Amino acid sequence: MQSIFNRRENKYLVTMEQGAVLQRKLTQYMTIDRHGEYLVQNLYFDTDDWEIIRESIERPMYKEKLRLRFYGQKTRESHGFLELKKKFHGITYKRRIDFPLCELESRSIREIVSSLDSQISREIIFFMQRKEISEKIYIAYARIAYNGIGDGDLRITFDKDVFFRLISFNNYDSGENRQILKPNQMIMEIKTTGAMPLWLAKTLSENSIFPVPFSKFGVCYTGYIGGMSNVA
Repeated sequence: MQSIFNRRENKYLVTMEQGAVLQRKLTQYMTIDRHGEYLVQNLYFDTDDWEIIRESIERPMYKEKLRLRFYGQKTRESHGFLELKKKFHGITYKRRIDFPLCELESRSIREIVSSLDSQISREIIFFMQRKEISEKIYIAYARIAYNGIGDGDLRITFDKDVFFRLISFNNYDSGENRQILKPNQMIMEIKTTGAMPLWLAKTLSENSIFPVPFSKFGVCYTGYIGGMSNVA
């Protein structure tokens, strides 16, 4: 599985109706991911005073964040993907390592990463040493993904039922869920290493769909966490 990504990622807030129209159009040029609709679960790391996300929502020229992602329901056979995401001048640079989630039963994230010997693990360790970080927030959603036919650089995802919990990894499946989208909304993300295809640009224009600055973690913080005095 690919461990390094460098690409442009544009996000769009669309209604369910707009999403259905777009997905019908996509079938002419793209194929749906073999997994169909699947669950994406994420744990984001931050400092006790939320330094990383506070800096990120100020939209600096350069920003970075660390998250642990896994797909589907968590089992002893599940693999986690620890991802260091950096963004500079509109280009997203993602570096990730994977490991069996069951290793977290006996070792910490830091111990697992420290046991590896690769450029990516060294980048992650360097980030963790600069920041006193821990698991701060759990974000999950249902995703459908499309891949370009004859264009491996084009990928489009639709995320719905997005919710979060303030929780640690060891008890991520408990606590109160908070939805971060309106009931009729979904997030579309277009990921490409080159220019957007003309057919796609035309489709977006015809349906009055325009990119928006949007971060799931950022929305959680600005909409909920930032005003909660009891959050540590």
